[in-house]
Formats: sequence, C-alpha cells, structure tokens
Amino acid sequence: MSSKPQSLASIGPMRAFAANSKKVTTELIEINEGLIGFNQYLAEYYKQLSDAWNVAQKKVNLKAPEIPRDVEQIEAFKRIWIDIFDNDFTELFDSKKFGENYGKLVSKELELTKHWNNIANVVLQSVNLPSKEEIDEVYKAVHSLKKRVGKLERELKKKDMKRDA
Repeated sequence: MSSKPQSLASIGPMRAFAANSKKVTTELIEINEGLIGFNQYLAEYYKQLSDAWNVAQKKVNLKAPEIPRDVEQIEAFKRIWIDIFDNDFTELFDSKKFGENYGKLVSKELELTKHWNNIANVVLQSVNLPSKEEIDEVYKAVHSLKKRVGKLERELKKKDMKRDA
C-alpha cells in the first residue's frame, strides 16, 4: 500500500480530491504561466511610473534649484512641483503605451483570479461544500427575503397605526 500513495487517498475522504487533482494541477500550471506575464506587466508598470517620477523631479530641480528659505518660496516651490508632476503624470496616464500595459496587467490579474476561483471550487466540491456561486445565490435570496420582510413589517406597522388611530 505504501508504494501507491494515491490509492491510500482514494479510500478515504480524499477520494474526490484525488479524482480532481488533475484539474488542480492544470490550474496551477496555468497560474504559473499567468504569473510570468503578470510580473512582466507589473515590472513595466512600475518602470513607467519610476521613469515619469525621475523626469518630473529633474524638471523641478532645474526650475527651482534653490532651497526655499521662507514661506513664499516654499509655496512657489510647491506650485512648481505640483504643476510639473501633474503634467508629466497626466501625460503618462494618457499615453497609449501606459494604457496598453495597464490593460494587459489587469487582464492577467483577472485571469489569475479565475484560476484561483477554479481551484477553490474544485476543493470545495471535493469536500462536498457549496461553490462560491452557490453561496452567492443563497446570499442574494436572503437579501431579497430581508427586503420583502422589511417591506411587509412596514406595511403591517402602517395598518396597526391606522387601526389604533
């Protein structure tokens, strides 16, 4: 028996999970592939932000090279800093390159979430528990019932108040 670890798992409560282990393994492989892409887009995202910050800071340093000594100079420096950073980051966020990368980053993140949800559903199914979708349906039904009961209670109160008056 010890030479067949899957046989051991298939005789107890882990039988369903052992049957679904191929699904979990496939999802994990796809998650690893997705993580590679996600990390590439994330690195590019932070590189773009860092580059924009460095360029904007250099512009600020050129425009306001002196250290402010009084309140007016500090306020002027702040206005320069805000204007330059606002313009440079708006330019970055409006750029096609940033938009494409950010879109791919979010897409990969959603793809990873889908894989994690698939794994969670396999595990929940294996231990005979409801899936997230089934739980969401129950929550919706409970929410709907709470609204209906609340409405009925308000109507009943109105009728009681009319009867007492």
